[in-house]
Amino acid sequence: MSNKMDWQSLISDYRFGLESHSQKQESRTDFQRDYDRLIFSAPFRRLQNKTQVFPLPGKIFVHNRLTHSLEVSCLGRSLGTQVGREVGKRHPDLQADHADFGAIVSAACLAHDMGNPPFGHAGERAISAYFTEGKGVRWQQQVQDEGGRWEDFANFEGNANALRLLTHGFKGRREGGYVLTYSTIASIVKYPYTSLHGGEKFGFFESEEASYGKIAKQLGLIKLSPDGAPCVYARHPLVYLVEAADDICYQIMDLEDAYKLKILSLDECKRLMQAFIPEERQQHVNDVLGKVSDQNEQVAYLRSVAIGQLVTAATATFLAHEEEILSGTFAGSLIQSLPERERAAYARARQVAFDRIYFTKEVLDIEFAGFRIFEYLLDTLIEVQLKPDNAYSKLWLRRIPEQYDMHRDTMYGKIQSALDYISGMTDVYALDLYRKFTGMSLPAI
Repeated sequence: MSNKMDWQSLISDYRFGLESHSQKQESRTDFQRDYDRLIFSAPFRRLQNKTQVFPLPGKIFVHNRLTHSLEVSCLGRSLGTQVGREVGKRHPDLQADHADFGAIVSAACLAHDMGNPPFGHAGERAISAYFTEGKGVRWQQQVQDEGGRWEDFANFEGNANALRLLTHGFKGRREGGYVLTYSTIASIVKYPYTSLHGGEKFGFFESEEASYGKIAKQLGLIKLSPDGAPCVYARHPLVYLVEAADDICYQIMDLEDAYKLKILSLDECKRLMQAFIPEERQQHVNDVLGKVSDQNEQVAYLRSVAIGQLVTAATATFLAHEEEILSGTFAGSLIQSLPERERAAYARARQVAFDRIYFTKEVLDIEFAGFRIFEYLLDTLIEVQLKPDNAYSKLWLRRIPEQYDMHRDTMYGKIQSALDYISGMTDVYALDLYRKFTGMSLPAI
């Protein structure tokens, strides 16, 4: 295989599950159809009731997974379009249009959090803890004796679960899942290796390893691991833009949410955002701020300027490192390689977020709830599959949607089916189910 990836192969309209069919439409490109297919999907709509960082809002609006994903998609389109325009100039034989780059990245951004369980990253940690230090440990030996990959559960990863959600043919659904283009699917996978690679992050479960390998081969993604070793691929180049859009959004928007919740003062928030702005633009920015008396609007304006600066810097960084990215040798993220001013400002904002935002009482309370709810649901749903003839199990099995196969033969399959069902829940649904089935909240009689 070539030691360098080729844009001509990387931008592919092959559809997963429909490789032999062509359904061209003059009104929309295949990549625009990916975007539309995702935004109208039920899992995407459910993101409106999934935690981003703070608890779902009461009087004060803060971001949930849906609003976060829409904003990331907006930034992703800008990043993709700007990069695509310059890549087209550098590679004049490339058939893809710069708008295709923007459409692929924006669609991938929509989907990047669709595999996350309820309660945000706290939910991921709760699932992993259940299988490493909770009651779930008791199934490790059986999974491994059957040849299953225990690491998939011990380090449960929402990004890998997104790939499963989008490509797996759940019961009663068509093969190929959402039948997205290869390029959009590959642009979602931030960690293109298995859980055997080591560390807490990975991009695909054992059940989707062959599917990703098929996509990687078609797109010409470089395989970095030697034969016989756990598969490790170079990232699809557009993953870097999806990741940058996500990084920019959550870091800047978390500051704005923290201000609204009075965790940060107005001066603190403004100071952190103004640090991203070049000196030559400061006077203009201050002039605009002087004309705006509403404090929320001042923060919103600074947020837009900071994000615009980061998008410009991330685009330039990608283009400066294009050769390394295409050869699979670029290390880290675009954010880590930004120019000094933007990188330093981002690091300060990130440190404040860890010191002041991510461990507030409200955020920690979500994590406490997540640990208790996931323990109960996982324990119950796995036992239900192991003892399907019990009266209590029969009640549960009638309650679970048909698309989730609760009759898998292996222990790995039973655990995965339980996780498929739970990870698709919203925060509200998981909490309501927990209350009902523990008797804390009974239906009206």
